[in-house]
Amino acid sequence: MKKTVIWIGALVVGAILGLLGLDRINDLMDFIATVYVRLFQLLAVPTIVLAITTTLATLGSGPDAGRIFRHTISYTLLTTIVAAAVGLLLYVIIAPGNMQLPVADSELPIAGSQLTYTDHLLSVIPNNIVKPFLEGNVLSLLILAAAIGIALSQIADTPQKKTVVNFLQGVQEVLFTLIRGLIVILPVGIVAFAAQLSAQLSAGVIADSLGKYVAVVLGGNLLQFFVVLPFFLLTRHLNPIRVMSKMTPAILTALFTKSSAATLPVTMETAEKRLGIQPKVARFVLPICTTINMNGCAAFILVTSLFVMQQGGIELTWPTMLTWLLISVVSAIGNAGVPMGCYFLTLSLMSGINAPIAVLGIILPIYTIIDMVETAVNVWSDSCVCAMTDHDLKDRS
Repeated sequence: MKKTVIWIGALVVGAILGLLGLDRINDLMDFIATVYVRLFQLLAVPTIVLAITTTLATLGSGPDAGRIFRHTISYTLLTTIVAAAVGLLLYVIIAPGNMQLPVADSELPIAGSQLTYTDHLLSVIPNNIVKPFLEGNVLSLLILAAAIGIALSQIADTPQKKTVVNFLQGVQEVLFTLIRGLIVILPVGIVAFAAQLSAQLSAGVIADSLGKYVAVVLGGNLLQFFVVLPFFLLTRHLNPIRVMSKMTPAILTALFTKSSAATLPVTMETAEKRLGIQPKVARFVLPICTTINMNGCAAFILVTSLFVMQQGGIELTWPTMLTWLLISVVSAIGNAGVPMGCYFLTLSLMSGINAPIAVLGIILPIYTIIDMVETAVNVWSDSCVCAMTDHDLKDRS
C-alpha cells in the first residue's frame, strides 16, 4: 500500500512539473526518462535470453514444459483474438468518418516506409549469433535462446552441463539483483515519464479531428484491460483485483516505457516476488508472452488499418474486416515489443496494399498516448496469461 501511494504521488508530481512548461525542467525530465528506458533495455535483452535458456534447460522435455507451453499459447491466442474483436466491434459502433485532411508523405518516419512485412519476418531469422544481441531483436533472441535451451536439455546430466547451467543461472540472479535496484528507485522514473506526458498534453497532442478514432483505439484497450482480461481471470477462479494490485509495478513501468520488452525484467520480478508465480512458470511464460502476446497491438493494428483503408476509399465489408482481424492477430504475434513497433508494422502492412499511408502521419502525434496504453494492456495480458497458466499447473499437480 505504501509503495502504491508513492507511485501515485510520483505521477502527480510529474504531471505538475510537465504542466509548468519550463524548458530546463522538461529537458531534465527527458534526460531522466531516457536513462531509465536505456537501463531497462540494457537488462531486457540478457534477461530474455537467460530466462528462456535456463528454463528450457532445466525443464527439458518433461511434462511440465509441454503443459506450460500449451497453456501459454492457448491463452495468448484467445486473449489476442478477443482484443482484436473488441476493437472491431467498437469500430463498427462508433464508425469514425473520413477526415479528408491533406497530409504530406514527408511527415512520416522514413525508416518505417522502407520495410515490408516480409522483411520484418526475414529479420527474425538470425544469420549471425552476435547481431541479434546488438540490435535487440527479440524474436531472433527467442529463437537462439530456445535452441540453446533445448540443446542443453538433451545433454546428459554431466558435470560439464551442470557447470554451464549453474553459470547461466548465476548470471540471471545478478540481473535480478540489478532489476530490484531499479524498482527501488522507480518513483524517480515515474516522475520523469509523467512530466513528459503532461507536457505533451499541454502542447495539444490530441487533435479533435481524430476523436472517434482515438475513442475506438483507447476504448478497445480499456475494455480489454478492465473487463475482458479480468473475466478470463475469474473463469480460472482468480481474483482480478488481487492480481492487478500485485502486478502494478510492471503495469506502470510498461505505461511509461512504452516497451513490453524493456519492462520484462520488472514483470518477471513482480510476478515471482509479489504475485507468487512459480519461477519455472514466470521465467518461461513471460519472455514468450513479451514476444507473442500483444493484445493492445492487435487492436491497434486492426483499428488503424481499417481507418487508413477507409480514408483511401476502400469499402469495409464484413469479409474484409474479418480478414483483417486475422491479419492483425498474426501480425501482433510477430511484432517486437519495442516502442512504436505496432506503428511501423501497421505502416508496412498499409504500404503493402497501397493504402494512403500518409494518413498515419496524422496519427503519429497522438501515438505516444496510444502506445503507452496498449503497452500497459500487453503487459497486463502477459501477467494474466502467466497467472492462469500457473494456476492450471498447480491445480493439476
